[in-house]
Amino acid sequence: MADSLYQFLASVLDLTIWGGKLSGEENLPQQGPAVFVANHLDAMGPIAAPCSIPLRLYTWIQAEMLDPEMAVDWLEWDFIERQLHIKPPLSLWISKAMCSFSVPILHSLGCIPVYRGDYARMQTTLRRSIDLLREGKFVLVFPEDNRYLPDPVTKMMPFQHTFARLGEMYYQETEARLEFYPVTIHSSGVLHVGKPVAYNPLNQPGLERHRIKDLMESTITAVYLQLENGEVIGALNPERK
Repeated sequence: MADSLYQFLASVLDLTIWGGKLSGEENLPQQGPAVFVANHLDAMGPIAAPCSIPLRLYTWIQAEMLDPEMAVDWLEWDFIERQLHIKPPLSLWISKAMCSFSVPILHSLGCIPVYRGDYARMQTTLRRSIDLLREGKFVLVFPEDNRYLPDPVTKMMPFQHTFARLGEMYYQETEARLEFYPVTIHSSGVLHVGKPVAYNPLNQPGLERHRIKDLMESTITAVYLQLENGEVIGALNPERK
């Protein structure tokens, strides 16, 4: 999909569904590559991010959502029943109707399938992401682990650290430090982009993955709580070493 069509679709979604406000625009990178790490906020996160961030994003998405058959069951359970509280059989009819156009659109947007719990297939997710990053593109990930219950205030689930391997892999191939940007999406309609955290090749790889994951999670949580309390967002600056 051409970037111009991507921006047009993002504008339509912004007008019809999101309509939120971008905060922290000064933190956006002038050029790629970079990885944006965001909280999911139920179904709103994957819509809010491309609507608010004025860059072409390539989004990690549950692999089932890209499969014409599996997408129906996944969307029915994860969105229509769990979030909209619509019961069968109406939930199934709605899901089939939505998937008839959502699956082709997601493919055309260049979404990257994520195979959670399948280590071997996750290598294709990481490889596709690295190829895009080497082209100077921007990757968007939602690393929450849906095996856990969400926090009642932030609505966030604990982060997984698989996405942080991108820093390690990118450095191995390019000797350049990849930057990760924390993105906080709040239910009030605010999306905040924080200051980046750069991959540190001097750290032991396993520890570095957890460092990046922890910084992303703690920063996003802190900003969400500030917004929840109606506070002005402070100059939260993660430790970048």
